[in-house]
Order: sequence, then structure tokens, then C-alpha cells
Amino acid sequence: MKKIIFTALFVCGAISLNAQNAASIMDSAKNRVTSDTVSSRSRMVITAKDGSTTERVIDQYSKDGTNGSRTIIVFQSPANVAGTRFLTMDNGSGGTDQWIYLPSLGRVRRIAASESGGNFMGTDFSYDDISSMDRDTSLDTHTLSGEEMFNGRLCHVIQSIPKDSSYQYTKTVTWVDKENYLIYKAEMYNRRGEIVKIMEMANFKDVQGRLSPMQTKISTVSAGTSTTIFMDIMKYDDPIPEGVFTTAYLETGRAR
Repeated sequence: MKKIIFTALFVCGAISLNAQNAASIMDSAKNRVTSDTVSSRSRMVITAKDGSTTERVIDQYSKDGTNGSRTIIVFQSPANVAGTRFLTMDNGSGGTDQWIYLPSLGRVRRIAASESGGNFMGTDFSYDDISSMDRDTSLDTHTLSGEEMFNGRLCHVIQSIPKDSSYQYTKTVTWVDKENYLIYKAEMYNRRGEIVKIMEMANFKDVQGRLSPMQTKISTVSAGTSTTIFMDIMKYDDPIPEGVFTTAYLETGRAR
């Protein structure tokens, strides 16, 4: 009987250590780049099932705050989306608050929690996907599944299951470089155990001493569509006025 008890304790201890290591790896990957602010301009290329593409130009500004990260996205072109502005802010409780301004409506609208899994501006990104890289590690239970080669690099393969059953994905599997903690790929699954989306980061370049992905692609498996973000300009630690991260800025485009 004692042997069975000690075996059970050993197994439980191994699972706990595995989870702790996996969480630490994800923490290291998500917090690999440190900066007060990030400013960028990028091209967003949306590819339809038939291979046709549409392109949008967006500016993005991110800054740390009391409760966590804050990001605003401003659409610059084409004309039918120009002036659209989107704000997402960590709320201090592990979740995010989101608002969008659509010029056609002429007002700011808050994104309800029930909309978080919906498509963002006709892209393959959902509202949740926009803030997924800043998702707090503590919101998921992480397990180290093993190691795999990915594009010639040895990676940790980590399974993350959300503690909140209302989250749009039931499981995410992430490939993290063992040496430098770069995230190369993430697969997102639904309740039927099917892969819903695949996110891939590529073309990492040194930007002000920080390895940064110049290309991020998210594919919707069932639809055969994808959205790729090509980073044209990226700057770290540029001053960003506090007034940018307000609903007033969403409406006016001016920081007060």
C-alpha cells in the first residue's frame, strides 16, 4: 500500500513540475521583449479561399499601464476602412476591455464579451486573437507535451487549456524555441478537438536589440482563408501620449 501511495505522490509531483516548467516557458516567451511602448505601421493582406487578396494599412500603438497592456489600432487605408479605430485594454482582472469606432456609425461602440470570438474587421483575426499574445499566462493551465523540430529549430511544444470555459478556444498548442524563446507557431482548437486556426510568426529581425517578427500569419482552417501582417515600420520606446488610449481618441483621432 505504501508503494502505491509513494508512486501516486511521485506522479502528482511530476505533473506539477511539468506544469510549472511549461508556465515558466510561456512566461519567458511572452515577456521576452521588454519595452515601455511599441509603435508600428504594417500591411495587412487578407487572402480569400480563391486566392484573391485585399490589402489594408494600419498603425498600431501599445503601452504598458497600471492594469497591463493597452493597444490602439488605426486603419489608414483603403478608403472604405480608413478612420476606423480599435482600442483594447487589460482590465487588471486577467481580461480585456475593447471598443471600436466605425466612421460609418460616427460613434464608439464597446465590444461585448459575446463578440470576442467574432471576426475583426473582416480578417481571420478574432477580437480575442488581437490580444492573445498579451494573454496572461495565469489564465491557462500549461503542459509540456515534448520537443519538436520546427523550421530547423528545436522547440518546446506546450499545450495550454483555458481555466475559463467561456474562452473561444478549448486548447492552444504553441511551438517555442528552446534557445531564445521565440514563438513560431500556435494551433487553436475548438470543443470538438478540431484545429480552428493556425498562427505563424516568421522573418524575425533585430529591432533596437530585440528579435521581432516581421510577419504574422493567421489561417482559418475550415474556410481556407488567411490574414498576414507584414511589418513595415516598428519602433520601441517612442513616447506615446496617454490620451491616445482613450475612447475620446477613438472618436476624434486626437490626443487631448
